[in-house]
Amino acid sequence: MQTVLPPAWAPIVASVLATMVAIALIIAIALILRKVALRLITGIVQRASSDRPTLAGRLRGKGPVPLDGLDAIMAERRRQRAETMGSVLNSTASVIILGTAALTILERLSVPIAPVLTSVGILGVAIGFGAQELVKDFIAGMFMLLEDQYGVGDVIDAGAAAGTVEAVTLRITRLRDADGRVWYVRNGTITRVGNESQGWSRATVDVPVAYTADIPVVRDLLGKVVEEIWGDPDFRDSVIVEEPQVWGIEQISGTAVVFRVNAKTIPSRQSEVARELRIRIKSALDQASIPIANVA
Repeated sequence: MQTVLPPAWAPIVASVLATMVAIALIIAIALILRKVALRLITGIVQRASSDRPTLAGRLRGKGPVPLDGLDAIMAERRRQRAETMGSVLNSTASVIILGTAALTILERLSVPIAPVLTSVGILGVAIGFGAQELVKDFIAGMFMLLEDQYGVGDVIDAGAAAGTVEAVTLRITRLRDADGRVWYVRNGTITRVGNESQGWSRATVDVPVAYTADIPVVRDLLGKVVEEIWGDPDFRDSVIVEEPQVWGIEQISGTAVVFRVNAKTIPSRQSEVARELRIRIKSALDQASIPIANVA
């Protein structure tokens, strides 16, 4: 037995079916757009975080010291920065696409959008005011990652704490200091950062000798020391990036003359080079019977 709807119901049923079809299409299109956007973002993130050797790593690759550690640190920095920004972009794309779809569906259902937007705006202001410190941390972390101010493996001074960066997120930076303590620093509280691991570092050694010492002899002796360490394959190019220099007399007192020796090194290796320079300078001065003076 066939059921026939009353003629008065036909427009209502047609309207309901049309609305349901429109909503289904809106949801389908939104999900497809979201999937495409997330796939594009994921592809960009994967390319940005790929483990390609760094330019610094390739340039220093002519040295005898394996550079897997350097490239691994730089790759980890790229991966962390790319994945964090990818997460932000994924969330932003999802909110925009799904939010637009939701508003379109409400409009299709003849629900007034203006009051909804007003309520959402008021709620957003209230949440933003209550979580302003959290928002500040996230914004600071995002700009820090975009500008590559520091990354995993860098030695930094963040004001509240100083040490080696072990992890970076949008909200906090985790540091480990020289004593092994772990510091968790909120990104929003960092107002200035001193990074000792970007580009290059400088090893500086002051050499005090007696006031009566022969200046040209001491200068020549220090010159031979820096030539020797520059010619050492364990240091040249792999640790020391430019030929060390004897800058000359840095200070004069009634009992001593202080010479300064300088070496440009790869990031965070200046202490190692300075210690090696002191050992070699001490040995050379002892062989030449030139005593080291006390600086007043």
